Amino acid sequence: MTLIKSISGIRGTIGGQVGDNLTPIDAVKFASAYGVWLKQQPNKEHYRVVVGRDARISGEMIQNLVMNTLVGLGIHVIDLGLSTTPTVEIAVPMEHADGGIILTASHNPKQWNALKLLNEKGEFLNGAEGAKILEIAESDTMIFSDVDNLGKITKNQAYIDMHIDEVLKLPLVNKKAIEDANFKVVVDGVNSTGGIAIPLLLERLGVHAIKLYCDPTGHFPHNPEPLKEHLTDLSEAVVKEQADLGIVVDPDVDRLAFMDEKGEMFGEEYTLVACADYVLSKTPGNTVSNMSSTRALRDVTEKHGGIYQASAVGEVNVVELMKQNKAVIGGEGNGGIIYPASHYGRDALVGVALFLSLLAEKRLTVSELRASYPSYFMSKKKIELTPEINVDAILKQMELKYCKENLTTIDGVKIDFANSWVHLRKSNTEPIIRVYTEAPTQKEADDLADKIIAEIHSVTK
Repeated sequence: MTLIKSISGIRGTIGGQVGDNLTPIDAVKFASAYGVWLKQQPNKEHYRVVVGRDARISGEMIQNLVMNTLVGLGIHVIDLGLSTTPTVEIAVPMEHADGGIILTASHNPKQWNALKLLNEKGEFLNGAEGAKILEIAESDTMIFSDVDNLGKITKNQAYIDMHIDEVLKLPLVNKKAIEDANFKVVVDGVNSTGGIAIPLLLERLGVHAIKLYCDPTGHFPHNPEPLKEHLTDLSEAVVKEQADLGIVVDPDVDRLAFMDEKGEMFGEEYTLVACADYVLSKTPGNTVSNMSSTRALRDVTEKHGGIYQASAVGEVNVVELMKQNKAVIGGEGNGGIIYPASHYGRDALVGVALFLSLLAEKRLTVSELRASYPSYFMSKKKIELTPEINVDAILKQMELKYCKENLTTIDGVKIDFANSWVHLRKSNTEPIIRVYTEAPTQKEADDLADKIIAEIHSVTK
């Protein structure tokens, strides 16, 4: 049980001790701090915040606590109810709101929840803003509104449909080609809000969708992180239904992975590669991903004459570099597509529409499309942290050990070898050290990860 405070928001497990978990008191405390911070922005008479949640079991409880805390601060709330992270992100500017809060712990299991905090553009707060909110949360200076100046809650449950409208308006979404392709797709919505949004989008695109775990109960039927080992049911369903592909999203619908017609993973890392290939073929430009993402994006970008850059891990860091680099598309290798023509946030709905446009125009099977890209293999492993492990000291020792290699230390330690790389960093969202590697074969990637993990264990003994 734990409570993690980071630029990714306030994330913790439900129940337990105040201050050690995401209890009702902690939810109120951090929602209060956000509201107070918001009211320190340019002075105005009324403040408005958009709030939505994924379908996890604790969502309704946490959302009610958060919304009524904002009401107590005199802030008006637009309640989207069951929603998605990208839907809340696009709703903030459409509502001319001052910020937004999404109640979701993304890919974490059902006992977790979190407050993800947005600014007036519907983008995640930066590190300095997040630090200020944490500072306010630890102070006793929060002042609430009197009875005549409480906020109000207004429900608006039309935003998933409005989000889909916005996706279909994008010039690069080739609705006619998708309709003509007559795709059959199996959708795994992990019993969260992707089970609402993705089938609705596919229906509007003229795609025949077969629903798998699309009932938004919050009872996740498998580990909700969209990785191969969790998706055997989807694989079997794609083959059984003779579908063209499978689609899976995480509980808040900002991560997207595909499965080919043979029931094999397209590769979560290659979601962004394929979407970037399509966008760059129509609108040449630059790309950005984080430094834990595949080299294949660099290869595809350079093929189209663009410049690729890597940021520190974290959506806010990717977005910041995308703006600096004037990137036409970017994101994260975990299946997160950020397409600025829509908005600066990871969006699985945008990713689905771009991917299907590419597939329909190329007239390839999903496996043929995957074979057309540079082939890299990744290993994503982790080391569980205990209180006695000094992460900074470990990373420093690894940095010294590999000082003669090509090193990047803006986010943990990344070691670039000639044909492979390893990235070591402390997670923003879980009490672990992430050990990501990439190499020309899966065995080489796994072996490199195991070698580095063994070296770290020898250091901690």
